[in-house]
Amino acid sequence: MKYSILGKTGLNVSRIGFGGIPIQQLDQKDANRLIGKSIDLGINFFDTARGYTISENLIGEALEGKRESVYLATKSMARDKEGMKKEIETSLNNLKTEYIDLYQLHNVPSLQELEKVMATGGALEALLEYKEKTMIKHIGITSHSIEVIEKALEYDIFETIQYPYNAIETQAEDIFKRAYENNIGIIVMKPFAGGAITNVNGALKFILEKEYITCAIPGMCSIEQLEENVKAAENPILKKKEREELLKEARELGDTFCRRCGYCQPCPEGINIHMMFILESYYRRYNLQGWAVDRYEKLPSKASNCIKCGLCETKCPYNLPIRTMLESVKDLFE
Repeated sequence: MKYSILGKTGLNVSRIGFGGIPIQQLDQKDANRLIGKSIDLGINFFDTARGYTISENLIGEALEGKRESVYLATKSMARDKEGMKKEIETSLNNLKTEYIDLYQLHNVPSLQELEKVMATGGALEALLEYKEKTMIKHIGITSHSIEVIEKALEYDIFETIQYPYNAIETQAEDIFKRAYENNIGIIVMKPFAGGAITNVNGALKFILEKEYITCAIPGMCSIEQLEENVKAAENPILKKKEREELLKEARELGDTFCRRCGYCQPCPEGINIHMMFILESYYRRYNLQGWAVDRYEKLPSKASNCIKCGLCETKCPYNLPIRTMLESVKDLFE
């Protein structure tokens, strides 16, 4: 495993970190095994969030007796001071720790929302209060908005930024370089574009060959995924053929696709929105038409159940035309 300093935090973190979303699928026994193996393979940076259901609990339990050998990062979408204080206390309890290495403002979607958390009585006040108590060591921010990340760089308080970056979504390159020049740690989420990119090794190399990027945090829920991810960090330089194959896949995906972040849920009609697009992808891209049709037919709520309310589109950080995309799924399967 290779390591890099996470900006002004001074933390020497593994360039492959542990993304805490998929672990929600595991029971505690399997989570213990996966996290133990991660540490054995050199991963020392674990990123989770209050919004990832039981992820904090699973990680906290698995790290008992190992806490001092890793760095813990979590985050909350609380926007006011009192709400954030409650969230921090819950994180400390769930993670079974006396301190959190990096606490992040989670998914700040707009400049207006950023102003809210930075204002008097906003969530930032709680983070600063707990940092003063040394119960939080460092403060960061995550977003899917370039404008928000760009504005965040104007504040001295943020020591890290977390933003999507992969072979399809490269719009953050200039911002990342500016952050690097200002000694801000750069954490890359969505390294596989939410699972849309299937070339795992190439996708991670594409990110890690940029020395200004501190680390990538692919989500993982199996030893096989873990080992594949770690392997990419051994020699993170894309060969010509590897780059061509990766960029070919990126071109085929375009930019209107679901990243499976889940922010659009829940649907009032019970539609599992990202599953709609996963099955569409299996049908169109992977020659698994029979399998995809069978799975689709077993779903309790289908694309045709969409009532066009548009609630999902107001929550999508990528501003996807979800209603139109669901129409395409309906036409394909129904």
